[in-house]
Amino acid sequence: MTNTHGTYPGRRAGFRAKAWCIAALLAALTIADLFCGELRLSPGDILACLSGNSEGTDVHEILVRIRLPRVLTALSAGAALALSGAQMQGIFRNRLADPHIMGVSSGAGLGAAITVLALPAAMTESSAGLSLAAAAAAGAAVAAALILAASHRMKRPSSLLICGVMTGFIISAIISIMQYGAGAESLKMYYSWSAGTFTGNDMGGVIIMSAALVIGVTIALANAKGLDIMLFGDEFAVLSGASPQKTRTAALLSASVMTGAVTAFCGPVGFVGIVAPHIARKLSGTARHLTVLPVSMATGGIFGVSADMICQLCRIPVPAGSMMALMGIPFVLALLLSGKD
Repeated sequence: MTNTHGTYPGRRAGFRAKAWCIAALLAALTIADLFCGELRLSPGDILACLSGNSEGTDVHEILVRIRLPRVLTALSAGAALALSGAQMQGIFRNRLADPHIMGVSSGAGLGAAITVLALPAAMTESSAGLSLAAAAAAGAAVAAALILAASHRMKRPSSLLICGVMTGFIISAIISIMQYGAGAESLKMYYSWSAGTFTGNDMGGVIIMSAALVIGVTIALANAKGLDIMLFGDEFAVLSGASPQKTRTAALLSASVMTGAVTAFCGPVGFVGIVAPHIARKLSGTARHLTVLPVSMATGGIFGVSADMICQLCRIPVPAGSMMALMGIPFVLALLLSGKD
């Protein structure tokens, strides 16, 4: 008993130190990302802008209209995708599950493609962002519903993973067919979007993404206990008085809302949903979701901001989606080669 009581306070203190380090790193990278871009800015320029003393200047326009929305988009996207991945890994008990691999991002992409390619009239200047976000969220929800229906018949995590991958392939084929009948302007808009980027978003889009993130976080935290129970399997969950169906539905709803918003404004960026939850569990030393979910969000934010910084520092234009893939794929391959399910 003495050893047990002496260990847990030490673990809690160690985790608090790690949490402060994660928060400090996230804050430092977020601030550093504001300095990244073609125009060099000094700390004085940033402070003048934040204090409101640079209104009407080029520095103010660059920071408020370009860099701040870009940084907040990268931060929100990374946090939302990481939180979505943590929930999907919990309900499917598969460490490779995330919105991108499981086909939810592809569903969001289909919703966005329908809006951009098939219904360009819906893309009016005043409602373009909201229309795209709503269509992407609806597409993500449909893909999530298909995966949820498949989960009732496929109990093995590997089978569910294959189902998600096949869903993504089918949706990609549908999008390819749609591209043949689209106009030049619609195709240009879609290709630019599909590369995946954090630039070009405005504060209106950031607000929509933030609102989706708040909804997703609220659902996820309320569902945290159910996610903990799901780690032991459906039978244990039922014996514990929990409903696996309700837990999966809530988790997929949360992931669909966030993934839909991120995909709408950033394009199909992925892999952070796989990487961030694993790093979060390593750092926190627990699988308890009330701890893992916030740490996953912070880790995902670090991942997103870091990818954006690298893109801005490259001499040639690099899409954020490609950079996040380059950062995440080696980690995924390491997981696959480790041989653990």
